[in-house]
Amino acid sequence: MKIFRRLLWGSVIVVCGLIVWLIYEIGKTNEEMMNIPFGPEFQLTAGDGSVITQEALREKPTAIFFGFTHCPEVCPTTLYEMNGWLHEVDPDGDKINAYWITVDPERDTPEIMQRYLSNVTDRIEAISGDPDKVHDMVDEFGIYYKKVPLDPNEPDGDYTMDHNASVFLLDDGGVLKGTIAYGENPDVAIKKLENLID
Repeated sequence: MKIFRRLLWGSVIVVCGLIVWLIYEIGKTNEEMMNIPFGPEFQLTAGDGSVITQEALREKPTAIFFGFTHCPEVCPTTLYEMNGWLHEVDPDGDKINAYWITVDPERDTPEIMQRYLSNVTDRIEAISGDPDKVHDMVDEFGIYYKKVPLDPNEPDGDYTMDHNASVFLLDDGGVLKGTIAYGENPDVAIKKLENLID
């Protein structure tokens, strides 16, 4: 009976040790995953026609917004607000980058996006390019977007896009540090950007 008890207690100690080790490994893996740059590798086109890759999102703290030029309200509002926040937290424009990535590359060429942005902001750069490559990149970012026909009876006619409306905040290594929600209190949004560049 004594031998059985010793074996039982020995087994309990081994199992407890394994559980502690597993918890440690899971925690370590989660911490490592939290430090992985957000988003995939890509090679697309900036608004000025130059090639842009994922490295642009890792040079400085970065704000990213996904949208489209035919957007009736969310995109123009967010871009206008972003412009104000960026001018407040980084007046010289040398501490934080900002990008607007299209979810509608069939209509949003880099030139069209650049023209659109020139009427709204001087602080946000456009990203578009080959539609297949853009869709692949946006999908790998895990961004929600969906084409919605304006007339349900004409699915191939004019359309709008449902899409994620948050601004994503990345540190200077491209690691996701937070988001700014659509309609967020401006003081909170500014504080989040200040924290990002501190």
